[in-house]
Amino acid sequence: MERALYLGNVSGVQEFILLGLSARQGVRVVVFAVFLTLYLLTLLENALIVFLVCSHTELHKPMYFFLGNLSCLEMCYVSVTMPSLLAGLWTGPCHVPLPACLIQLFLFVSLICTECTLLASMACDRYVAICRPLHYPLLMRPQVCLGLAGTSWLGGLLVSVVKTACITSLSYCGPNVLNHFFCDVSPLLNLSCTHVALTELVDFLLAIVIFCGTLLVALASYSAIGVTVLHMPSAAARRKAFSTCASHLVVVGIFYSVALFMYSCPSRVESTNLHKLLSVIYTVVTPACSPVVYCLRNRGVHAALRRTLHPRKGSSARTDISRS
Repeated sequence: MERALYLGNVSGVQEFILLGLSARQGVRVVVFAVFLTLYLLTLLENALIVFLVCSHTELHKPMYFFLGNLSCLEMCYVSVTMPSLLAGLWTGPCHVPLPACLIQLFLFVSLICTECTLLASMACDRYVAICRPLHYPLLMRPQVCLGLAGTSWLGGLLVSVVKTACITSLSYCGPNVLNHFFCDVSPLLNLSCTHVALTELVDFLLAIVIFCGTLLVALASYSAIGVTVLHMPSAAARRKAFSTCASHLVVVGIFYSVALFMYSCPSRVESTNLHKLLSVIYTVVTPACSPVVYCLRNRGVHAALRRTLHPRKGSSARTDISRS
């Protein structure tokens, strides 16, 4: 039976076997409960942010518009990878048909590329807000924000079409076991029985354009922000400016450091336990922590949440303010 697990159909693999995360039988139930809790928490946190941004007019600003887009993306993001991770923990190795594997790959690549461009757009928004505040209403008007968000989503789809088409053109003769918890580029390249040099080159070039290009935009924006903050006359102004972008900088640092380590290598990377651990960080941990990091010190979100939970207090407070 073990031999059959690792031998694919010599005429062409029709399904893959995802090994999932390695865990002993006694620990597997606990790990399943932890990841299920993280999944539900991620959906709840991001859905709450989307609701607050859409329902409160005071949050109809460019910063919160991009935050709402990022929350929508992360709900889709975790819903692409987490079901197969949970299924592997609950039932053991998970059998995935080839078309379903390619669909998961397409969605995952599309969303991760969209996230890169959204994070770069958010960095540009903070740059304009801090470095060019007088021009902010003009430069970040609704049409510009919609264009940046639309370009992010459309660009992710186009990159994913190219990557998935390259993977689809490969042949898989066996074995058919992916040492991962979802269908990713590197594990699929490892199993191909055809020449993959062109696919690796395309994957590498797209990684350079998407990851490094958006990272350079973010770094340039925050370098300019840092110079501007250092030249502010008062410490209070410096603290206020830093607090508006510190959370985004933390998320950008975690996301890009892990993603660049995994996806900027042109050679086929073995899917080791380290590879899976890093995948867990940016597919599970980062989406769960991002809403907390973004909203922990955000007074606008706190005020909107209080008014949602205590509408009478919020309305009375607004009445008192108007009377005064």
